[in-house]
Amino acid sequence: MGLKSFESLIRSESSAKWFLARLCWKNYRRFCTRCHSYQIYRITGKRFRCKRCKYTFHDFTDRWINQLRIGCKQWLWIVKLFELELSARRIAEQTELSYPTALKAVTVLRTALLAHSSDAGQLLAGEIELDESYFGGRRKGKRGRGAFNKVPVFGILERDGIVRVEVVHDVSAETLLGMTLKMVRRGAIVYTDKFQSYDALMYCGYRHLKVDHQKRFSNGKVYINGLEGFWSYAKERLIKHHGVSKEKFPLYLKEMEFRYNHRKTQIFPLLVKYLIDLVPDRL
Repeated sequence: MGLKSFESLIRSESSAKWFLARLCWKNYRRFCTRCHSYQIYRITGKRFRCKRCKYTFHDFTDRWINQLRIGCKQWLWIVKLFELELSARRIAEQTELSYPTALKAVTVLRTALLAHSSDAGQLLAGEIELDESYFGGRRKGKRGRGAFNKVPVFGILERDGIVRVEVVHDVSAETLLGMTLKMVRRGAIVYTDKFQSYDALMYCGYRHLKVDHQKRFSNGKVYINGLEGFWSYAKERLIKHHGVSKEKFPLYLKEMEFRYNHRKTQIFPLLVKYLIDLVPDRL
């Protein structure tokens, strides 16, 4: 979204609220957010009530945007600054919100991204790269596999497609194969390094090709450079947060996945869409 278009959205609180409310309802037809009935009627205070289940709601009830009591104009500013990769502290300064409020707002955005990514059920196919990496900042001692007190992350990249990453408890064959079977279509060509946890891939319906990193980083089309590029992309951007707790790390990781998969497109419209989505019942 261009600067002039954005300025028109935030010229007043009412214009920002109208813009967001319009996106909440397809063809601007309101329905009950609890039972999804269209049999509703307006009551006082810009609220609505369902004739079927008697649930009372307003335009933003049960949506991510309603997780925090801040104005629509401020929400749009937060989304725009989040798009520009500003930290929560910088966002607080720019929007004149308290740091805890700004941090809660960006946490809501990241949680919405996480909820949306969990709905992406399409299996990856074609040529696939698999790899694991370890996050947790620089520490003394062993690096790479087996590094102390670091978070293992498993990544799957579809060449000329998207990347998917998940925090894992360990990098055992059972864990990595289980996630591969869940995300990658049988018959795909799978590229890995020579880590032994991948050895059983050939027995799971995949064509498995390995590159030995002790000898070379690629052998023709056999490489995992694309996924290693994502690890560098994610770690470079996570540095500016000056440390992320293990509890919140999956949120930041999914943000990196989202940004990488949409690095060639404008993400502001998508962020706004996720913000006004209904919160899934399972959460």
